Amino acid sequence: MKFDYKSLTGCITALITPFKNGEIDYDAYGNLIDFQISAGVSGIVVLGTTGESATVDEGERRQLISFAKEKIGGRVPMLVGTGSNSTKRTVAFTEDAEKYGADGILAVTPYYNKATVSGLTEHYRVVAGSTSLPVILYNVPARTGVNMTSATLKRLEDVSNIVGVKEASGSIENTLSILSELKDRFQIYSGCDELTVPLMSVGARGVISACANVIPEKMAGMCRDFYEGRVEKSGKTQNEIYPFIKEMFAEVNPIPVKTALYLMGKCENEFRLPMCASTRTEQIRNMLTDYGIATAK
Repeated sequence: MKFDYKSLTGCITALITPFKNGEIDYDAYGNLIDFQISAGVSGIVVLGTTGESATVDEGERRQLISFAKEKIGGRVPMLVGTGSNSTKRTVAFTEDAEKYGADGILAVTPYYNKATVSGLTEHYRVVAGSTSLPVILYNVPARTGVNMTSATLKRLEDVSNIVGVKEASGSIENTLSILSELKDRFQIYSGCDELTVPLMSVGARGVISACANVIPEKMAGMCRDFYEGRVEKSGKTQNEIYPFIKEMFAEVNPIPVKTALYLMGKCENEFRLPMCASTRTEQIRNMLTDYGIATAK
């Protein structure tokens, strides 16, 4: 394993993929990486859901991973999203991610297929078996149609390189069930920005965050305060940014966060269908203003 995953705590940013004239905008991507790291995030996810991974082709994936690896330069761990609704394709993406420099894998539950517990178990066994990297599973039933419960994870506890779960079911009970039944076997990361502090309070290690694209200092600082014992301050930050988080998810992710970054002058206002331009640009602009974030557009 290329990094000590057990020390991976705090805010990990699920980075957007900026486009320009139909291509990946590498200048903007490099600047976004520097923006995140200078703000104190603990890691970066390349090609997660927030990175519009479903519409990035294989050649672009390899080039983007290689670019991000060089740009990050070991300053923080780089996780690569490799999940799809095909086990064969997920394995290919995972092998490429390792080849081109990933430090770890983030693999979403297969979407649309709605695999059974047995199918989901076998899927992850095959994916984990295709790599020497640590693998973090990603549970987001609102987008995939499948909820990964502690019962499923129990079947995978013997797979040594499956090390964690990004838990985005929106259910604190789901997280409690995992932590209660599997103790410290898997590291839990909140996949819901609004539940970061609540989930850390019951044992989560931090958050894999979409909102950190826009407010990395706030998200990283909130997590750092919690782990350094300033729990009350961390909770106050969570309450303070709750309206901001709600606006960032008023439309499907990553539309609002990418729109906010466009307004901040950090990327073009460009998406790949079926993602499209926001209908809430002015509301997002107003929210940025309310939080003292300068706009350039």
